[in-house]
Amino acid sequence: MKKLDIYIIKKFLGTFIFTILLILSIVVIFDVNEKLDKFLNKDVTLYEIIFDYYKNFIPYYASVFSSLFTFISVIFFTSKMANNSEIIAILASGVSFRRFVRPYMISAFIIAICMFALNGYIIPPANVTRIDFQNKYIKNKKVEYARNIQIEATPGSIAYFGQYDNSSKMGYNFSLDHFEGKELKSKLTAQRVKYDSLQKWTVQNYLLREFDGMHEHITKGEKMDTLLGIDPSDFLISKGDQEQMTTPQLKEYIDKQKKRGIANITEFEIEYERRYASFMASFILTIIGVSLSSRKIKGGMGLNIGIGLALSFSYILFQTMSSSFAISGTMSPRLSAWLPNIVYTIIAIYLYRKAPK
Repeated sequence: MKKLDIYIIKKFLGTFIFTILLILSIVVIFDVNEKLDKFLNKDVTLYEIIFDYYKNFIPYYASVFSSLFTFISVIFFTSKMANNSEIIAILASGVSFRRFVRPYMISAFIIAICMFALNGYIIPPANVTRIDFQNKYIKNKKVEYARNIQIEATPGSIAYFGQYDNSSKMGYNFSLDHFEGKELKSKLTAQRVKYDSLQKWTVQNYLLREFDGMHEHITKGEKMDTLLGIDPSDFLISKGDQEQMTTPQLKEYIDKQKKRGIANITEFEIEYERRYASFMASFILTIIGVSLSSRKIKGGMGLNIGIGLALSFSYILFQTMSSSFAISGTMSPRLSAWLPNIVYTIIAIYLYRKAPK
């Protein structure tokens, strides 16, 4: 790497970190102001606010808006270089625009790798603590109750709950049908079923009917332990659950729920695709940023930053809208996650080709 590469990489990463610290400081101040009445609750301690909530709040929002921070960073320091005629000097010395963009791509790769690791492996466990804090002290969004649940417990076995209450770990009007092919081999019914742990359940006041051709064997009892192959989390899906899973866990969960025929996993699929799409977003927005701001214009830095903010916010808005279409069933989760990248890639190619002229 040459001096030009090191100079631009230092500028890029330094501005990126500064932008994160500046904007997140403002976000934290607004968040404290909004939740101050909750924080003054005598049950919550200062330690919990700082280390359970804000320690995990800051990296989460840094990852959510990483594309915005990347774009603003590129626009800001590149506009400053252009305003100081540094870019004119670099290009006049024989450096091509393509060569000039190379350190930007190296910097974007470093940011993309770091954010991919954070989003996929580090932030999800931290989100568990943050969301538990929110549910306990701010607003409880955890789903604790469900009715008319039908789910594939194991291959060939269909479980049904008339009701399930997670606070007591108790289900009511339970049945478990076991099939071999299309033939019903056994049917277990119980007035109540209680969840223990590790997919272990206890059926109470049960009736087991086993079928062998035209013959039927009936067994009754008060209690029986059984492994169903399911946990309450398989059918009690709360807002934000997908943010608490690492990327491998998310993939495993989606595959398992699809196999079981669970319908409400669209947000999990969107989250999975978004983590990969956001990796490419760093490169796309970097190209747009450097192509827009590398030319010295009369409006100066202010105009470039204004254009950059408008484009970055439009990108985030586009992401939100496409996710809404996926949730409503109008668009597939994969297309909703990648569509903003496809559209902005076209914009990036156009601006990149135009910039050297």
